[in-house]
Amino acid sequence: MSDLLFELLAAYGVPILALTTFASCIALPVPSSLMMLAGGAFVATGDLSVAPVAGGAFAGAVLGDQVGYALGRRGGAWLDRTLATRPKRARLYTRARDFTQNRGGPGIFLTRWLFSPLGPYANLAAGAGRLDWLRFTLWGAAGEAVWVAIYVGLGLSFADNLSQGAEVASQALGFLAALGVTVFLGFWLLRAARRHRRETQSGPSAENS
Repeated sequence: MSDLLFELLAAYGVPILALTTFASCIALPVPSSLMMLAGGAFVATGDLSVAPVAGGAFAGAVLGDQVGYALGRRGGAWLDRTLATRPKRARLYTRARDFTQNRGGPGIFLTRWLFSPLGPYANLAAGAGRLDWLRFTLWGAAGEAVWVAIYVGLGLSFADNLSQGAEVASQALGFLAALGVTVFLGFWLLRAARRHRRETQSGPSAENS
């Protein structure tokens, strides 16, 4: 399928790239990141221009996010029935729902690029959870801009070896994800320690009064 999409990208250019990023944002199994790498490589060889490539990928992704949000907002029983028959997708949806509920807009931003497997399900969860549409749109668009910049930029830089570019992206995002988890745990432990200290200090005061 990837070879077919690359051939279509070479033949039809930006519309295929936009369609691919759109499809990925509504949870269809297409290699959108690889397609953006290929788009960047075509820019490097002079077959495509960078502004249409980046703009098309971005527009497709944002439109896909909006469709996913609308489906989540209006899905209701249909969404529950669909997920009930697909345990793997149900688990991803649950993780995305918990992630976005705990982090709101910044959670949407991170699922666009750093935790991208959760992205389509975060769209559904945001709609089903009635996350403010404008907040969803702004944070989502910012995250999609980062996603597009990373992969189109790597395609430009590794035009002669896209597999190496994909490996660099995977390693970099894995490092950032691990760093993010470490920072989150650090803040959580710090808050827990402060809360414990306050409870310890308030205990004797309450007894003395």
